[in-house]
Amino acid sequence: MDLSADDWQALVISLKVALVASAVSLPFGVLAAWVLARKEFVGKSLLNGLIHLPLILPPVVTGYVLLLLFGRRGPIGGFLDQAFGIVLSFRWTGAALACAIMGFPLMVRAIRLAIEGLDQGLEAAATTLGAGRWTVFRTITLPLIMPGIITGVILSLAKSMGEFGATITFVSAIPGETKTIAAAIYSYTQVPDGDAGAFRLTIVSVIVSFAALIASEVLARRARRHLGDADA
Repeated sequence: MDLSADDWQALVISLKVALVASAVSLPFGVLAAWVLARKEFVGKSLLNGLIHLPLILPPVVTGYVLLLLFGRRGPIGGFLDQAFGIVLSFRWTGAALACAIMGFPLMVRAIRLAIEGLDQGLEAAATTLGAGRWTVFRTITLPLIMPGIITGVILSLAKSMGEFGATITFVSAIPGETKTIAAAIYSYTQVPDGDAGAFRLTIVSVIVSFAALIASEVLARRARRHLGDADA
């Protein structure tokens, strides 16, 4: 299966966007999951709803909202452009932002489930021995929820690799800049004799997604095995 130069370019852009989106959203995902799992406060249901809203809204709507907020004429995008010279709309960084938002709910949910399943007695025992909150989180909580974090990151990566609606609306499909695999497949379907190219990239997408799922399972098993060895 021979990929053209444009196909390789779309693959590289997709991988770059997915990796940046997942890496940038990870700290916020852990924080959001911990707050939702451990804290009770007024507006918790509202926060939970806002975090999961991208899963319910049509991706095009999410992309349009991003365009309104982060476009050069938007309140946030205009400020970033004038103050720091940062432009997100119609740039690959904007695609990463859109993918991060679309994959964020999946990441938070996986990490939250891991935190809720954690035996808090272990944290309490470390606290009674004089460990501070940050030390407890770093040495007890974080290692124990690592399988959930790995799962959340892989889910975010997979979602980012396949994202189309939000990115096409917010950053379009500019060759060499924002044209991801999903956008390239769509482009192939809009031209005569483009079926071969669309099928070729579809196979690539399936392979990449399947590899990500396998990697997630392997890493999660290693993390659980490491925790089991540590407990022993």
